[in-house]
Amino acid sequence: MLTSLKNPWIKTLRKLHLAKYRRQQQQFLLEGTHLVQVAIATQYPLQAACATEAWQVRHPALWQQLSQCTARQETVSPEVLGAIATTETPDGVVAIAPSDTITTTVDAPTLGLALEDIQDPGNVGTLMRTAAAAGSDGIWLSQNSVDLTHPKVLRASAGQWFRLPKQVGDNLLAQMSTWRDQGCQILATAATGAVPYWQLDLTHPMVLVVGNEGAGLSASAIAAADHTVAIPMMNDVESLNVGVAAAVILFEALRQRQAAG
Repeated sequence: MLTSLKNPWIKTLRKLHLAKYRRQQQQFLLEGTHLVQVAIATQYPLQAACATEAWQVRHPALWQQLSQCTARQETVSPEVLGAIATTETPDGVVAIAPSDTITTTVDAPTLGLALEDIQDPGNVGTLMRTAAAAGSDGIWLSQNSVDLTHPKVLRASAGQWFRLPKQVGDNLLAQMSTWRDQGCQILATAATGAVPYWQLDLTHPMVLVVGNEGAGLSASAIAAADHTVAIPMMNDVESLNVGVAAAVILFEALRQRQAAG
């Protein structure tokens, strides 16, 4: 059993709390039973795993699966597990996964979601979970958005991180042009001067573009969209959380498509 926080491997894993080390090592942490289960179920490659003895007793079959799909498994003390994890009360297991297999491409999406400079990891994870629930083909993120392997992104996605195609790009305007050439209508969210979302025909292939939590979408992205859409609100409410706003529009698209048969 590993009990020392000075163990070289443990020290390396703790560095993965930081985005720059995750990029350097091309690795990230999966914390908790649920994420490990989903990773195995979706056949996402895992490199190593560590767990407390108590967790192994509770989940013997899952520990056996980890022994079959990882090159290294270590039993660690609760103190060491707590130092590796980023949560305050980890449930006893952390796996290490490669990040060089993440990027996927969604060609000609029917219901896509694009994020411009979204900084909050909880929002990005929630957007992934919402997009998957609404039947989205995938999610596109700008380079200035939060790191995809941030632990809070993974947790907030409730496992949909592994199932939803995702792509990081450096030129939103060029990507919007590509989607338009593929037959998609581009919808940009805006607070004013926009059409209420329910007035648009969302049964056709579309990509919804949402912007930064504080600044919103850039003027260039709004100008390049086919439509700007708004969610009408009471006068004393200035804005909605970006995850909530995207959910309202994506599920309206789903409703229209189901109604159309």
